[in-house]
Parts: sequence; structure tokens; C-alpha cells
Amino acid sequence: MKVNFTETVLRDANQSLIATRMPFSAFEPVLSKLDKAGYYSLECWGGATFDSCLRYLDEDPWERLRKIRAACPNTKLQMLLRGQNLLGYKHYPDDVVRLFVKKSIENGIDIIRIFDALNDVRNIEVAVDETLKNGAHASGTICYTLSPIHNLESYVKLAKEIEALGVQSICVKDMAGIMSPKEGYDLVKALKENVKVPIVVHTHSTTGLGFMTLLKCVEAGADVIDSAISCFSGGTSQPATETLVYTLKQYGYEVDVNEKVCKEINDFFKPVRAKALESGLLNPVVMGTQTDALIYQIPGGMLSNLVAQLTAQKKLDKLDEVLLETPRVREDLGYPPLVTPMSQMVGVQATANVLAGERYKNISKEVKSYIKGEYGKAPGKVSEELQKLVLGDEKPFTGRFADTLEPGVEAAREYLGDRATCDEDVLSYIAFPTQAEAFFEKRDMKKKNTFTYSINKINN
Repeated sequence: MKVNFTETVLRDANQSLIATRMPFSAFEPVLSKLDKAGYYSLECWGGATFDSCLRYLDEDPWERLRKIRAACPNTKLQMLLRGQNLLGYKHYPDDVVRLFVKKSIENGIDIIRIFDALNDVRNIEVAVDETLKNGAHASGTICYTLSPIHNLESYVKLAKEIEALGVQSICVKDMAGIMSPKEGYDLVKALKENVKVPIVVHTHSTTGLGFMTLLKCVEAGADVIDSAISCFSGGTSQPATETLVYTLKQYGYEVDVNEKVCKEINDFFKPVRAKALESGLLNPVVMGTQTDALIYQIPGGMLSNLVAQLTAQKKLDKLDEVLLETPRVREDLGYPPLVTPMSQMVGVQATANVLAGERYKNISKEVKSYIKGEYGKAPGKVSEELQKLVLGDEKPFTGRFADTLEPGVEAAREYLGDRATCDEDVLSYIAFPTQAEAFFEKRDMKKKNTFTYSINKINN
């Protein structure tokens, strides 16, 4: 049996360990080696990379993608897309979703892993449809979580609904690293028995289960697994590529990944990691094992956000109370999987409850929108008391929320005018208006300064 590898160092490993702060210049020299390593795909875009490029790195995320594409002509490029949320934290109109998917593929993406934070299939159908129309690979995603309402039967039912959309693979996305080896084996086995498309497994090393879980998933028939080159693996990142390649080859699996090239890639990233450690960008805490996640189901990125939020308010001593409150809030909201944007919403609300000394004294606007039905259908029953606080005697919206949204592309084009040089600029603005406008201003200033310098040089 053949097992394929998706390398995550350019996206999720980078995002999980150093908050997606790795600039293109830091990994550009190693792209040719990544292209020769024998990976099934390189996850290099989507998730938080887009926001981080504009907000922190002063990079055009579209140009970053084009450069990676040019340097890696032989390997499929992959991105993570939050369904109707795209790369942001709210639902966007269908015309925006379709244009974003189309332009992502035109700029170099081959595989789009598409998920919805609530596993509401209605929220991924447009992105899947547009991916297929543009000839790319649509990978439908199951956000894995544990709760009284999530079980093998519910996941198999969800997988069949996703497969019916026409996806070419289904990914099990275990964002908190809480899927045990037994649970992983049982789930992959059940999926292989009930759907025909390949099964991809994504997990994290947060709880220490990752290596064992991936091995058992492969034994159950997983076709593709996600991993990270070893010096950017472990902790809140993925299990190490080289370790898994070594192990699976010993077990007789066919693996195309070249171990010698992997060593060269790892040697390249060692000083990148060392620099991140020295600067404090890479906190050794996130590289450890956090078994509390098995209790609270809090992904590593969510935990670091909670710590940062409490530290900023000088209330870090309240962390244990917030950790206890988080699963209670999640239960009140109908057990949503703790993945972006739900993880942020649940974490912020749990923190607000603890700091106020009273549950739901202050309810965030995002949680209110969720209860109103603006994010999709809650997986389970939302607390009646909480619904009453937000809705009064009204009923939540039960339709597909994107159907209520006005088209957004033309309005953004009109607003930006000459500041947008292409549709990619328009999409950057729609996704992150403040950050995009600041980026456009800096870009225009650089062009102006370059032009002035050229004119002065000619005149002199």
C-alpha cells in the first residue's frame, strides 16, 4: 500500500509554532528542495498566512503564492479554506467565494482543503463547486471533535454528504490533536468502508498522540497524512515527516518521500528555528506536550490566544478558571468543534464570563451572531437560556446565511478604484479591509519612491 505525505512547514507548522510569521525570504532558498522531496503536496497557503502577510510581513499574499508556484513546478500546492468564511472570520457572499477560489487556482493552487467550523455542509458547497469548475482538487473536510453528539455514525453520515458534493478526497481534520490511535483507526476504517474517495488525516502533536494516531490511521487505510519537517514539528505542530517516513518504510509501505532530501530541508530550517527561538517568536512552551487538551479540547493556537488575552489584562492567574469555563460555553453553544472561528469565539466568551464574575453578563457580538444562525446550523442544541438572552422570543435563522448577503465584488471594486490593480487586490480588501488598505498605501509609496529615484538618476 502506498502512503502519501503532505508537508506543512510552509503553512500549518509555521502557523502553529511561530504564528505564521515566516517571511517568504526565509524559505525561498529551500523551495527547489521541497519540490524534489517527493511530497504528494505542499501546504503553503490559506489558513492564517493571508492575514499574516498583509498584517505583519508586508507581503502580497498572492505574489507569495505565485513565487512558490514558480519555484515548485513539480509538486501540488495546497491551501486551507474556511468554506464560506474564506480566510476570514465571517461569511462572505457567493460571488466573493467563487472569485476567491478561481483566483487561488489561477495563481497556483492545485488542492483546496475546504472546511466549515460547524461541519455544516451548506457552508462548503459553493467553494467545492467552484474548485471543481476550475479544474482543481476539492478536499472536503470533517472537523474532528469529541462530544455527546459526535460519534462514528455522525461522521460517516457527514462524509457521505461531503462526498455527494463531488469532492476528490475527504480529510479528517483533528485540529486539537485529541484523536486517539483507536479513534483514528476506527474512524478511518469506517470511512473507507462507506465512501469511495481517498482519506486524508491531519492531526497535531499537542497531546502527544500524533505519531501513534497517524500510524493507526495508515493501518486502517489512510491514503495521505500531514506531517512537518522535524525541526518544525512536534508540540502544537504536526508529527515529524522523517520519523513517519522511516517508520512506514520499515513496515513495508510504499513511500515516495526522499529521506536524503528531507535531511537537506531540515538542515536548512534549523537556523530559521534557532533565530525564532532566540527572538522569542518561538516559545518553547508550544513545543511541549499539553495533555490538558484531552480534557478541555483546546487547540494549541487557542490556548496561546487565551494566555495572551489574560496576560494583556494582567489576569493570567484566572487561566485555570477560563480552561474550566471553556467546555461549559462549548456545551451551551451546542458543542461546536473548536476550530477557527469557533475556537476564538468560545475562548473569548469563556474569558468574558470568568472576568465578569457572571456567566453571559457580556455576550460577544460574534456569539450573538452564532446564536442568531449567521454561522450555520449548530451541531447540537443551544442552551435555551442563552438563546433567550440573545433572541428574546425570536427564533434563530435556519436557512443558509450566505443566501441573505448582497454580492460584494463590484462594490469593493468601485470603492477601491485605481488603488486596486487587479481582482486579487479587491479580494485582499474584502477579506481584510484595514490591513489591505494599509498595504496598498505602502506599496504605492514604494512605487513612487522608486520612480522618483529613477528620474533623479536619469537627470543626474
